[in-house]
Amino acid sequence: MSSPHPGESPPEQLSTSDLVRRLTEQTRTLVTDEVALAKAEMTTKAKSMGVGAGLAGAGAVLALGGGLTLIAAAVAALALVLPVWASALIIGVVLVAVGGVLALVAKKRFQAATPPVPEQAIASTKRDVETVKAAAHGGPSTGVHA
Repeated sequence: MSSPHPGESPPEQLSTSDLVRRLTEQTRTLVTDEVALAKAEMTTKAKSMGVGAGLAGAGAVLALGGGLTLIAAAVAALALVLPVWASALIIGVVLVAVGGVLALVAKKRFQAATPPVPEQAIASTKRDVETVKAAAHGGPSTGVHA
């Protein structure tokens, strides 16, 4: 026989033990494939969350720097006249704005990655269960072919 699996003959020609063995093998393969899909999906979501966390961190650092610059601007405003504190104020506002933009991008990344559930694997498993249920309700072949 040239097929890689000995139970490749039609189900009608197999004994009950061969059918149970085939079901066991196919179930094991199905579960293994679903777990692999879930792992791949979770890896993708974890990477997206990591990028979002990095952007959030960068946004926080820039916003902190902007806040510190604004404080320096207030100090400079008291110590000197317009040019020094005005420059510090402009730089501070720009840093806070950039930090805010990064925080919004990070928020979108987090929302895209949550909930951290393998949605594709769950949907695929549900389809598999429905297929098995439909086949079980159809029962064994009656032997009548059109």
